[in-house]
This record gives sequence, C-alpha cells and structure tokens, in this order.
Amino acid sequence: MDLQLSGRIAVVTGASQGIGLAVTRTLLGEGVRVLAVSRSSSAELAALGGDLLHGPADLMDPEAPARIVDRAVSEFGGLDILVNNAGGPPPGVALPRFSFMAPTDDDWRVMFEFNLFAVVRTIRAAIAPMLARGGGSIVNVSSGNARLPAPMNVDYNAAKAGLNNLTKALSEEFAPQGIRVNTVSPGPVRTAWWTKDGGAADILAAQAGTDRESVLTKVAPDLMKLTTGRLVDPQEVADVIALLASPRSASTTGADFAVDAGFLKQV
Repeated sequence: MDLQLSGRIAVVTGASQGIGLAVTRTLLGEGVRVLAVSRSSSAELAALGGDLLHGPADLMDPEAPARIVDRAVSEFGGLDILVNNAGGPPPGVALPRFSFMAPTDDDWRVMFEFNLFAVVRTIRAAIAPMLARGGGSIVNVSSGNARLPAPMNVDYNAAKAGLNNLTKALSEEFAPQGIRVNTVSPGPVRTAWWTKDGGAADILAAQAGTDRESVLTKVAPDLMKLTTGRLVDPQEVADVIALLASPRSASTTGADFAVDAGFLKQV
C-alpha cells in the first residue's frame, strides 16, 4: 500500500534505537525526509542513509524542542510529521519501581519532564510550521499503562495518562485546521529498556530469582498476561505510526491505538 508520504518532512524523537529507530527506518523507506533526534547517534541510525539528518538534543533541556523543530524547517523547508517517541525512564533512571512510595518528588518531576513536558514543548514548536504547510500529523507514543493504573511505575503511568489527555485536547483544537493528533500505546516492547544491562529484565529477574532471557521470553509475558505470549517487536509499533502519519489515515484523529500483545483487556 502506498502511504503517500514521499517528499514529506518528519521529526522523530528518541530515534537512535528501539521504536524510534524502527519509525525512522520505515519513514525513510516511504520517501520521507527525517530529522532523527536523540542525545547521541548510534551505528544503526547512521547506517540508514537516505534523506536523514541526526539532530543531537537532550529533551530535558526546555530549549531543545524549539531548536530541533527550527532545524527541520531550515534544513528541509518545513514540517509535516512529528513523532514524539522519546520517553520511558529519564536519563539515569532505572525502571521498574514497585510501589507508590518508591519515587521521590524529584523522581516525579523528572518523569513528567521527560514524558510529558518535553512533548508539550515539541508540539508547541511544531504547530506553526505544520499550519504553514496546510496541516500535518502528530503521533505521540504513550503506553498501555496510561489506561491500566498500577502501583508499579506509578509516576510513569500518570505521565502517560496526561499525554493521552493532551492528545485528545490537541485534536479537538487543531484537527479543524488540518493537524491530526493520535497516540500509539505499546505494551512491553523488546527494546533496550528491557534488554540492556541493569534494565527492566534484569530488575525483574532479581525479584523473581531467574535470569534475563527467562524474563524476556516467559516471566514478563506471563506477568503482563500477554495473549500473544511474547513482547512486542519495535517494527510492529513503527508500522502503525507510519500509517497514522500518512494521508491514508486522514479521518483518524484523537484516537489511541494499542500495539500491546494483548496487554489491555478493557473494552
């Protein structure tokens, strides 16, 4: 299916690995010019080639979002697509946490800074150049945990719930002006968050008295009641994001799409 994306301009945050890398690769394959944003590049990102620029940025810096949008406009001539993928544990933070009592006030602040306020600032910067081109598509990467409150990672879950609310509000205001805003809510995705040394799989393995690979293949899918029996592949999330970025989804706005291996059970 032709997604009608050739020649469009995108900013993708958190683009050096995981979901963001898969989104960047997919959009490039559709002929999109992409400013790939991350604190540092990666060999995988650098190898993609095509109409790709790396935009080094730390989104914990309140000035960074405006700078990256300005660069996309100056280098490529505008902005049509924004994928707010950067999120999860803020720099230097390891998740999961297992209780409401675990995160401090400072933990809450940095969690919201990274997962909500950085998105607010990036969208604020993106609105004017999108309107100048007659509209665009914003896709915010949320989480199934935004709709499944639990004591584990309570600060992260609350930040993502705020992101879902923000998405609905933005759609109400800007869809009549041609800017569609949607969320994609992954379940557990097999990314560095899970697989790196000291990541979620290692933390859960220590709790369960097992090893990392057992957590990734058995413990986590069972714990989270994943009906597919496995963690999500990043490309599976990227494919949905690409469709939402496309004019083929022109009547889809203010919606949330679960790509979660059956994690959410609610109707």
